[in-house]
Amino acid sequence: MNSQQRPLGALGQDEYRILRDTDLRDYLAELPEVAALLGGSPGGWSISEVGDGNLNLVFIVRGTKGGIAVKQALPYVRLVGESWPLPLSRSHYEHLALVHQARLAPGLVPAVLHHNEALALIAMELLEPHIIMRKGLVSGTCYPHFVDHMTTFLARTLFLSSDLAVPAAQKKEGIAAFSGNHALCKITEDLIFTDPYFQAEQNRWTSPWLDATAAHFREDLDLHVAVSRLKLKFLASPEALVHGDLHTGSIMVTENETRVIDPEFAFYGPMGFDLGAVIGNLIMSYLASAGHERAPGERRSFEAWVLETIENVWAEFSRKFVGLWRDEANGDAYAATLFSGEAGAARLEAERRAYMDRLFQDMVGFSAAKIIRRILGLAHNIDFEWIEDPRLRAICEARSLRLARAMMVDAPSFRTIGAVTKAAREVRDWQPDLDR
Repeated sequence: MNSQQRPLGALGQDEYRILRDTDLRDYLAELPEVAALLGGSPGGWSISEVGDGNLNLVFIVRGTKGGIAVKQALPYVRLVGESWPLPLSRSHYEHLALVHQARLAPGLVPAVLHHNEALALIAMELLEPHIIMRKGLVSGTCYPHFVDHMTTFLARTLFLSSDLAVPAAQKKEGIAAFSGNHALCKITEDLIFTDPYFQAEQNRWTSPWLDATAAHFREDLDLHVAVSRLKLKFLASPEALVHGDLHTGSIMVTENETRVIDPEFAFYGPMGFDLGAVIGNLIMSYLASAGHERAPGERRSFEAWVLETIENVWAEFSRKFVGLWRDEANGDAYAATLFSGEAGAARLEAERRAYMDRLFQDMVGFSAAKIIRRILGLAHNIDFEWIEDPRLRAICEARSLRLARAMMVDAPSFRTIGAVTKAAREVRDWQPDLDR
């Protein structure tokens, strides 16, 4: 009998086992602060497993006074099963990231209430009435405060963990603290930058309508070079602490609030990766929208909001990031002694613009990689998957792939965020020939 099969009484509280309802109830009852927050007798607590992600168990626990969310890592990829083992240490890095993000961007991540490293368990603030943003976007809901909240999160977490903001020694200590999260990085390296471009066993797409497109992507050497350059940047550019999986399924929202969740993929990597994840997912929401229409044109106002949001995310992020650079540049990069006087200040400002131009190009490429992996790789998303008519789904996906290829192979031609949204508008009404 292994540790996961033995009864709770035969185990120490800090010996790993997969917690089910009874085990979790007994465990939480031994935590005075958590029990007091829930209220009432542990026997009366309601516990429901609500995890719909690819990796973990997620429980909602409610008592007479309040509720909490509890997340436990499984020793394998939940989407695939025990044939794909995964280290439990990812829970450690998620906790570390949540604490870091709460310090840099307060109020934009859930509060951590309890962490048990041995159990790979985190108990945190229950976010309600928040919903997963992706579900809201599928239903056509607009979120008026999303741009402000998300750009604050991105600007502060990225800038304030970079060499622009912190001394080199502190930055290197940060890199070291997250360097062990390589198993999660490996998932990204494979599923985003490699697998969609060859005949990987677990790839899938909307067949037969995308069969020819998938084959073309597997043979397109220009695309292979472009994605390989992005992968190299992902591997070799520890610019800042990135969330690592910042899609619209890792964001919870209400009309007035935004919370970023699930940073278990966190590591020091290229800033453009987080930015690209947000922009790429918004592009997919826009191009999937036609598949959710009940009547032609009924979602045009929503689609206009998504495009405006894409533009404003970059504009506001850029403004806030550069503002932090002007006001809180305490790092060892761009030493102030080298840019003294009026001429030096002007030259540094020009260099800031050039830096943002390079970051924008990274964002464009990573956006494209995020789109392609969600259509031709293993893990898809509900923006497309909830389109009931598979041929219509394939049309929306083909449009997205057409735009993504252009953004990846010819990223320099997209010099402004307006060029990205213009291209998205143009491809929105393109009619692919899926029957050839």
